[in-house]
Amino acid sequence: MVELSLRDRPAIVTGASRGIGREIAARFAEAGGDAAICSRSLDDVRPVAEELTAAHDGRVVPVECDVTDRDEVRSLVDTALDEFGEVKVLVNNAGGSDESANVAHRCDEETFERMVDLNLKSQFLLSKEVLPAMVAAGGGSMVHMGSVNGLFGIGLSGYSEAKSGLLAMSRNIAAHYGQHGVRSNVISAGTIETASRREEMENTEGRSDSNAREGWLDQYPLGRFGTPREVADTSLFLASELSSFITGENVVLDGGLTTSLSTSFINEVYDADEVPSRR
Repeated sequence: MVELSLRDRPAIVTGASRGIGREIAARFAEAGGDAAICSRSLDDVRPVAEELTAAHDGRVVPVECDVTDRDEVRSLVDTALDEFGEVKVLVNNAGGSDESANVAHRCDEETFERMVDLNLKSQFLLSKEVLPAMVAAGGGSMVHMGSVNGLFGIGLSGYSEAKSGLLAMSRNIAAHYGQHGVRSNVISAGTIETASRREEMENTEGRSDSNAREGWLDQYPLGRFGTPREVADTSLFLASELSSFITGENVVLDGGLTTSLSTSFINEVYDADEVPSRR
């Protein structure tokens, strides 16, 4: 039986000092995996590595890395190889959005380029740098953090375009390097309730709608947002041998957001909130 384990599957996890990336690093360490984790500040990521290494079987190594810088990306991969001898898993988690660029006419060229660099180019740089090592190790798994913003028109110009491009990049990697044992998949997440995301939704100052959170929740059939742990569990599955025949796929982790219109609209039109009974 194949275990949900990362023993003997050294990993690189980017953007791991907080939020989703930190939870992924923790989940990997719990599963016995060694990992090189990075953020732009060593002071931010070092305490995370020390805490996880002390608490779990997996060894976690902190690295300072700007994932948009090719030389720093190369140094990150070199560090992982020096520490672990090989790289079998890459989680391209680092990214971010600029909320002010919510529609195209408010997104200037500089912001657009910055969003593409952070959310697409950086993933390309990491993937390209890891590929030779992963092939040399006999294969492995790449997990790229996408977004539902890349699947349908929801806003955030630049960010959304980059996340959509990530799907094509991942499929090309899957198609070209599957013959060498490399798998590549995307996780397209909906709203994940990290501390920063919660603060953003609760900060209604200057908004006409003081029930922003309720308005967001109405778009989710499950009636809640996702958690960093749920993203981490999905990442662990895709990184492990339990998903050994899955590649080139987009795993949509969105509580049903992309399945339909708002819950209130569905209830109004179809009385879907009626509790079913056996007849």
